Amino acid sequence: MEIAISIITGLMILGALYAIHAKDLLSAVIACGIVGYGLVICFLLLKAPDLAIVQIVVETITLIIMVAVVLDSSREEKFSKPDPQEYISIVTSIFFIVILFYFFKIAIGSLDAFGESTLRMAGPYIEGATAKTGSANLVTGVVFDFRGYDTMGEATVLVTAVLGVLTILRIKGKK
Repeated sequence: MEIAISIITGLMILGALYAIHAKDLLSAVIACGIVGYGLVICFLLLKAPDLAIVQIVVETITLIIMVAVVLDSSREEKFSKPDPQEYISIVTSIFFIVILFYFFKIAIGSLDAFGESTLRMAGPYIEGATAKTGSANLVTGVVFDFRGYDTMGEATVLVTAVLGVLTILRIKGKK
């Protein structure tokens, strides 16, 4: 799993670098989408489907808005002659990426093995969740009882994002 996350993170970094240096704005927006959807895949690999759902909804809505804005404006960025300073910036960026991957590898090495937990709160959740929540499904009991406010906050983010997009699209449709 660590190898897959490392590969996806590398692709996300390449997408971000392409977005920064792309001359076509629509290509830059799509590259930003690659970064966001890569994060969705990372959340799924890390067994965080609630974060993945929120990220995919927000990323899709943001991508739609950004594409609509780019299509309404000029797609081309004004061309400028390459400056030698840009090459130094690219080399510096690659250097920092290598350093970040080094620390990423160290951080992954310090994590617990997959499926093992050293958190002190895992035991009470697993042992008494069925009796405390009355739910036969442990995940449902934790999400809707122990983490009810967190789930309500995530639902609020989703509803707000959808209402914002519908409002923007309705205003644009009336013109």
